[in-house]
Amino acid sequence: MAKRKKEFDYNKLTPQELMRFEVAQELGLDDKIVSGGWGALSARESGRIGGIIASRNRKKRAAQSPKENGNARLL
Repeated sequence: MAKRKKEFDYNKLTPQELMRFEVAQELGLDDKIVSGGWGALSARESGRIGGIIASRNRKKRAAQSPKENGNARLL
């Protein structure tokens, strides 16, 4: 049984998917995602998106005050 292709709806994205899509737009991959979905991306493209998101999350955590962070160390 073949999978049916879902239409891409920007308005129904979760906050995590929205951030992922914004990073993909910065990398110029938005047309590829809209036409073929997330599965149309190569492993390298997906990994690059994930790496950028992880980096941003680390920076966001580091920007918090040390009291809120506890004894978290920066990588």
